[in-house]
Amino acid sequence: MPAHPMLEYLWIVPLLPLLGSAINGLFGANWPNKYVTATAISSTGLSFLSTLEAVREFFDYFGQSHQPFRKEFFTWITAGDFRAGFDLQMDQLTVVMVLVVTGVGWLIHIYATGYMAHEGGYYRFFSYLNLFMFFMLILVLAANYALLFVGWEGVGLSSYLLIGFYFLRESASDAGKKAFIVNRIGDFGFMLGMFLLFRAFGTLDFTQLFAKADLWPKDAMGQFGTLTIACLLLFMGATGKSAQLPLYVWLPDAMEGPTPVSALIHAATMVTAGVYVVERSHILFTHSPTAMLVAAIVGCATAFFAATIGLVQTDIKKVLAYSTVSQLGYMFLACGVGAFTAGMFHLMTHAFFKALLFLAAGSVIHAMGGEQDMNKMGGLGKKIRSTYWTMLMATLAIAGFPPFAGFFSKDAILFSALQSAGGGRILYGLGLFTALLTAFYMFRVIFLTFTGKPRYDEKKVHVHESPWSMLGPLVVLAVLSLVGGWFALPTFFHGPDYFANFLTPVFGGAPEAADAGAEAAAHALELILAGVAFGTGLLGLAVAYWLYVSNPRKPDELAKSMKPTYTMLLNKYYVDELYTAAVVRPLLWLSTNVFWKGVDVTGIDGTVNGIAHGTTAIGDSVRHSQSGNTRSYAVWVVAGAIVVLAVIFFWSGASKTVLGLVR
Repeated sequence: MPAHPMLEYLWIVPLLPLLGSAINGLFGANWPNKYVTATAISSTGLSFLSTLEAVREFFDYFGQSHQPFRKEFFTWITAGDFRAGFDLQMDQLTVVMVLVVTGVGWLIHIYATGYMAHEGGYYRFFSYLNLFMFFMLILVLAANYALLFVGWEGVGLSSYLLIGFYFLRESASDAGKKAFIVNRIGDFGFMLGMFLLFRAFGTLDFTQLFAKADLWPKDAMGQFGTLTIACLLLFMGATGKSAQLPLYVWLPDAMEGPTPVSALIHAATMVTAGVYVVERSHILFTHSPTAMLVAAIVGCATAFFAATIGLVQTDIKKVLAYSTVSQLGYMFLACGVGAFTAGMFHLMTHAFFKALLFLAAGSVIHAMGGEQDMNKMGGLGKKIRSTYWTMLMATLAIAGFPPFAGFFSKDAILFSALQSAGGGRILYGLGLFTALLTAFYMFRVIFLTFTGKPRYDEKKVHVHESPWSMLGPLVVLAVLSLVGGWFALPTFFHGPDYFANFLTPVFGGAPEAADAGAEAAAHALELILAGVAFGTGLLGLAVAYWLYVSNPRKPDELAKSMKPTYTMLLNKYYVDELYTAAVVRPLLWLSTNVFWKGVDVTGIDGTVNGIAHGTTAIGDSVRHSQSGNTRSYAVWVVAGAIVVLAVIFFWSGASKTVLGLVR
């Protein structure tokens, strides 16, 4: 018996959701919902328990060897010197990701049993949801880029299936296709990046590749060497999967899927895949200041850009969607300034409070009979109190109020941005202003939804609290949204940062000790910045309260007085229209007039049909020779005989001439 049995059989962790998906997909159509539920919940729950055991064993293993655990199960691809195997690994970065995926994923599965109870295709939904968990676990457990890419593409497929779950609704099927196509654009860059890395290092295995890359000379700022180009290509894939500028447009439309899908895929796990890849590839990125700067700028710009759009949206899920895009921008900002630990910290805390926000929004929609427009809500705080309090806790977390989780992770990112060289103040300023916008639009959601007088017909809409199958996960996530950031709490009292220390084996040793004066100055600065961030959140709350509670008519007045700006934000800067005009319509014209009518119809079909028409015409002409007239046949016989004799005599004369010349 191996010393660490769960680590030796780490493949069990992703296998369990795959089995759940296969069983429900094959047999669920003929089963009652309770059997489908039992299969889906047990498969993901057992995967979570297996993860806990694997993590426990990893701590024991790492304490003995001080090395990440890595296991080669079998060879998948061999071609010359290239090998890609089904190789899984576990290190501290994997621990964080796999706990988030299985833990939060299991809670969302439980929630979905209540939310989807009366929906058609119940078995199909849970089969897709389990399949997503399988691919996401493959992505984070993979020990090489080739296997990671299997999970990368798999979550894209699962996302397409889940976004378009209501496939009879055109908007849902269009949203699924949009997500699939936009992600393929990013994936093209990701593949090119992998090819370039293999060309440069001869392997895609993380251990070997990163060891060689660590010895590679760093590119100078503005120098586009091998590592810079490879990192930019990998980052292109990350912008697609994690919805960053300019490939963010698929995520808001993905809200067409059921709310549990929004919580699991587009808040807690899948959209963080791009952040995870950059974190996993940090050795490559630290060798390319240009790629780091691009990541920081794109992340900061995306955070601000998406936050401005969220200010005026009225669909509760759309506001949360743009909030997700904005928070992902914070994570890339952290990676771009070298604060990989802070980015990972925010990824974890974001998984808690954003999953809670989406699930609470789903509870609101459930209570309102499917209504998502916040202008048609109001006064729900007294009727669905559990939903209200849990969503309020998530809002306090994302707005950065202490002692909630988002305060600590966002503060770490802003502090690192200010400390970064080259443009640090600009990045910090935009990040801080984005935090103000975040607090404003999130409390706008709270006030429009839960306070004031009802703006719906109380005779037609019977508001009711969700069942405990939905409320239970909300309570657990609310607790995590409160305490999830306390790993960093000791740093405010000159104590250790437990989360940073935990990830030190992945991202490198602790920095060299500074003198006491410099350390005290840095600590004082961090406390000041934390106070500024807290004050910014309070300002956002105060403005939202003034507009939507104290002066509820004021927002309409401001919208009229600032109509051009309001219209632009409401229409999301017309980015979708710009893509339609610049990309979609030209491609449609090209495919219709050139490839279809020109190449397909005129070229290919024209050639094939032309041959057929020519053959028909020749046959039609020849058939007239079969007239039934004896004298006509005699003439043809004589003509044929003359032709045959002429050929014979000509051939005989030509042969003699050739032989004479040869002799």
